Amino acid sequence: MPEGDTIFRAAATLQKAIGGREITGFRSPRPGLAAADLAGRRVERVEARGKNLLVLLDDGRALLSHMRMTGSWHIYRPGERWRKPERQARAVLETKDFVAVCFNAPVVELLTQRQLACHPGVARLGPDVLGEHFDPAEARRRLRERNDAAIGEALIIQRALAGIGNIYKSETLFLCGADPFRPVAAFTDEELDGIVATARELMSANLEGAARTTRRALDGGRYWVYGRSGSPCRRCGTRVRMRRQGLAGRSTYWCPSCQANVRRSRGE
Repeated sequence: MPEGDTIFRAAATLQKAIGGREITGFRSPRPGLAAADLAGRRVERVEARGKNLLVLLDDGRALLSHMRMTGSWHIYRPGERWRKPERQARAVLETKDFVAVCFNAPVVELLTQRQLACHPGVARLGPDVLGEHFDPAEARRRLRERNDAAIGEALIIQRALAGIGNIYKSETLFLCGADPFRPVAAFTDEELDGIVATARELMSANLEGAARTTRRALDGGRYWVYGRSGSPCRRCGTRVRMRRQGLAGRSTYWCPSCQANVRRSRGE
């Protein structure tokens, strides 16, 4: 599933292409969208909210998409050949100068202003890690509401903190020396604030078009621990491990030495 920085970049790209522009055509095979007539409407702005991408229209409606594992937005010039077949298009927004195509997204909805305000995937989101008005105190409060949860699970609960996924969870906890399997209650407020600040810093550093990385090193390695199960830790040489975590079985990567409390908390 794309992380918040991916959605942020996609929203910024769409904003540059279609933001403020009049829609000249719209089509979608999705139930409830096929008959939607958006021609003549203007795109007020495009923005990311956690892992949701919103195309906000001048009549108060919003086209919401959630990419999950398969979706992506593409931008083309009118008449330009698409890189994916049209049968994979879930929504097509046309303007005079650009065509924005949403491919393979499992969630695409056209919502009224009222529907958006109470949409469970948006209205209940925690503070957006990349949001302009991000509130770290509110983020800490929502994490504290999940004191019994392991920190590695709590960080990716979107109602607690919006935008973080498996990559930034694993990389953040490694850089903070935090055991992913310790409960939130075991961390002080200062430690929680530090974890949240590190995640925000890492994600903010990846808002340009270059390949995502959490390291600024000459060896070419993009990540400290993510995706490196069985490889030596870049700091201490201990074998990096991976374990499925939470009811959804999300992957967590960590170094048992640099994040030493994992042995004591798991009884290993």
